[in-house]
Amino acid sequence: MTTTSTPPGLARFNVLEEHAALAGLLEACASTAWARRLLAGRPYATLDDLRAASDAAMADLGTADLAEAMAGHPPIGRPRPGDPTSTREQAGMAGAAEELKAEMLELNLAYQERFGHVFLICATGRTGEQMRDAVKERIGNSPEQEREIVRTELGKINRIRLARLVEEDA
Repeated sequence: MTTTSTPPGLARFNVLEEHAALAGLLEACASTAWARRLLAGRPYATLDDLRAASDAAMADLGTADLAEAMAGHPPIGRPRPGDPTSTREQAGMAGAAEELKAEMLELNLAYQERFGHVFLICATGRTGEQMRDAVKERIGNSPEQEREIVRTELGKINRIRLARLVEEDA
């Protein structure tokens, strides 16, 4: 039997007071423009509808909005203390050898010097070695190429975080 009713977590999100919903969205993505656009699109019937709205909003973000979104992400291998989201997402680096962590720190710094922002990747499910290899591969990109890769990676992160936002128990 199939149902067309809105999932409970999403239904709860749809009726949250604006400030509470905005706060939840900004935890998922630090871009105010993205969060306000998703807020304005409520109510959402399905998680897929919310994800589609997220994808559309991400595609429309300008350079300053992308920079605001990226500023909400700590460097790979250095999740913010007390931040369970980035700690969970970067779990692939948690058990990495000290040598790999040191190499990742050097690569993060080189990447940041080249592009002016943290290396951003959807780290969920990736090993430390996979993240290291990705930064090594991407550091040679042009700023334009990298901006679009970052936009795609942010979109992936947002989709995962939105699912958590609307699937969590009240």
